[in-house]
Parts: sequence; structure tokens; C-alpha cells
Amino acid sequence: MKRVSFAEFGGPDVLQLLDAEEPHAGPGQIRVAVRAAGVNPVDWRIREGQVLGAHPIELPSGVGLDASGVVDEIGEGVEGVEVGDRVFGEGSSTYAEFAVLSAWARMPEGLTFEEAAGYPSVVETALRVIREVGVRSGQTLLVSGASGGVGSAVLQIARDRGITVIGTAGAANQDYLRSLGAVPATYGEGWVERVRRLGQIDAALDLAGSGVIRELIELTGDPRKVISIADLGAPELGVRFSGVAGSVPEALAEAVGLISRGKLHIPVEKSYPLAEAAAAHIDSQAGHTRGRRVLII
Repeated sequence: MKRVSFAEFGGPDVLQLLDAEEPHAGPGQIRVAVRAAGVNPVDWRIREGQVLGAHPIELPSGVGLDASGVVDEIGEGVEGVEVGDRVFGEGSSTYAEFAVLSAWARMPEGLTFEEAAGYPSVVETALRVIREVGVRSGQTLLVSGASGGVGSAVLQIARDRGITVIGTAGAANQDYLRSLGAVPATYGEGWVERVRRLGQIDAALDLAGSGVIRELIELTGDPRKVISIADLGAPELGVRFSGVAGSVPEALAEAVGLISRGKLHIPVEKSYPLAEAAAAHIDSQAGHTRGRRVLII
């Protein structure tokens, strides 16, 4: 089979599409014939060699956590899924023709493989940071970097829970944020005052790692009311860095419910063939994403 991998840490050019042995499902796992793989910022952070304790790796390494596909192998002890089922979930080395998943759910009706690949890690992260920051119905949440995959999920999940969301993004994405139920604000010079005029901020999330931790603390008044998933220096300012996943099966189950009720939709901004994984990483690192980027296998 074909698999994207890298033998050394570095830029997108270290990614190679190579022949590899097919993986097999172990106990509690399934294998899928991959139809699409989600491209997440954590993928290129790992490729660069950033120290992410939740994702230790050995070189050479495959790439990718999220995938959608068709079940073709079921490990020992697995129940409730059959060969031929259409599923989406999280595993390892998903930029490949076959991948092993450790958490999965059946794809909701009407969802394409391309769309489904964009949900697993994104929804788990969104649910986790909303929980960790402690924001409740009737309160206001500020989301810095709101137009990407996690931001898109946060906005919709928060709205479904009765939370008001102010989202910052580039000028081109203001209407997109409105469409997801957020109060939009542009970043750039004067953004703190623009946000302050919109009302009291009860909690804040840093999803882009754009160097705004001090400003988020200023707006909330307390570093404990701020969570970052993108700035490894956040703990130096008393802000929690959230990088360890919670229960992915529970997150997938909640995602299925939200999607089925029409409360969650994350658009695919761009898809790439497997051979163009490096281009997908370049675009992901550039930011300004609206929704998700995925690889098509």
C-alpha cells in the first residue's frame, strides 16, 4: 500500500509517499480502507518535531490521526461493527490507503467520506476545551482563531448550549463566523478594544497560537479563564495548554448526534490527493482556513 511518512523532522519537504506494509487491527481496533484523511495542525507540529507529550513518536513515522473509510478488518474483542461499514474515527498513520483506528463511529446519513474525515480530532478538541474553560449557558466565550476546524466546531457546539460566542478571524471570514452563529470581530491593530466593546468576556480560547495570550488574560481578567491549544508558551503566563485528548469514542458519539440534528456542519475548504500531503501542510500552516482540509485516497 501507499503511505505518507517522514524519516526526519523538518519542513513539508520531509514528507514522502512510499510503499509500506499494510497495518493490521489488534485487539480493540479496526482497520479501514481509507477514503479520506483529515489534515490537522497537530500533524505538522509532530512533523516539525515540536514536543507534544500526547503524541510521542519514533522515526520513521507515518502521519495523520483522523480518517473515514470502509471497515475491512476487525480486531479481537470488537463488537458493534461489521466489515463493510462506513465509519470515521481516530487512529494512527491515516495518510495511507489502509489505517488502523482505535476509536470510531458509523458515519451519519448524508455525510460524505470527505466531510467525515474532518470531524474526529476537531470535535474531540472542541468539546474538551469548552469543558475545560468552564463556560456555561448564558455566558460569553471569546474564540481567537475561530474560522478553522476546531473554531467552527466550538462556535456551533457553544451555540447549541446557549453560550454566546465572539469569534476573531480575518476580514474575509466575518460572514462565515456569522453563519455559524458567532458575533464576528477582526483581528489586527485595535482588536482588543473592538472585542471589549462587544461586552463582558467570561472565558476565552486560543486556537491559533498567534501570540494573543496576554490580551486574552486582559479581556477575561484571569488566566484560569483562558485555554490554549496552539501556544506552547501559554503556561508561562498561567494559562493552561490543552493537548491531551479525552474520550474520543464519547466525542464521536456526540458528534454523530449533533450532525444528525443539523447542529454541526464543518465545511471542507480544500481537498488534496494523497501525493500532495506536503501542499496540504503548507496551506494548513499558513492559517486563514475556513473549515477543514482533507486528503482524498
